[in-house]
Amino acid sequence: MRRGPLRLMLFDRTCTGKRLRPGLSHAWWAGSHVYRGLSRFDASHGVSCWEDGLEWLATTHPDREIAEIQYWGHGHWGELFVDRKGLTAEALLPTHPLHRKLEAIRERMVPEHLWWFRTCEAFGAVRGQEFARRFTDFFGGRAAGHTYIIGIWQSGLHSLRAGEVPTWSTQEGLSRGTAESPVEALWSRRREPNTIHFLNGKIPEGY
Repeated sequence: MRRGPLRLMLFDRTCTGKRLRPGLSHAWWAGSHVYRGLSRFDASHGVSCWEDGLEWLATTHPDREIAEIQYWGHGHWGELFVDRKGLTAEALLPTHPLHRKLEAIRERMVPEHLWWFRTCEAFGAVRGQEFARRFTDFFGGRAAGHTYIIGIWQSGLHSLRAGEVPTWSTQEGLSRGTAESPVEALWSRRREPNTIHFLNGKIPEGY
C-alpha cells in the first residue's frame, strides 16, 4: 500500500442537474473514480459547502502529509464555488471564518506541494492572477488553474509558485470585457494556449 504523501481530490456534489438530465457533479464523481482507478488520487470526496470540504482536507488520514489537492467544480475569475458559494483570497485573512481550516491544511502540506483548481477561469483576468499570487504566498507552494471555460479540453493552464509573479496575459481567455472588468470567457479548444485533455493528470513542463 502506498504510504507517501496524500493526493486528494475534492469536488462539488451539488451540481446535479434537473429532472432526468445529469449535472456536472455526476461527471466529477465519475472522473474521481477514473483517476483513483489510475492511482492518481488516494482519496476523493464530494461536498456541499466549503466548510465541510476544508474540514475533510484538514482531517482525512491525519497521520499523513499532503502532496497534492485538486478541486473539481465551478469557478470564476479569482473565485472557486461550492453550491454557488465562493471561496476567494479573502478566506486567507485571519478574520475570515475559513481561515483556521486553511491554516490546518497548510500544516499538512509537504514543501513542494500542488493545488490544482480544475475549474473555469479561476486564474484569468486581474482578479485571477491576484488570487493565484495570494494563495501561493499563503501556502508556500505551487498552485495551478485555468483562464478559459473548461470541459473535455482544458485551456489556459498555468501554475505559480510562492513568491513568483504571473507571466501569462491578463487578457488570456477573455471573450468580452477587460482584464479589470471581465464579462465572459472563451471555451477551451484543442489549439488554444496551454491546453490539456481532461484525462491528463499531470501539468506539462512549462505550464
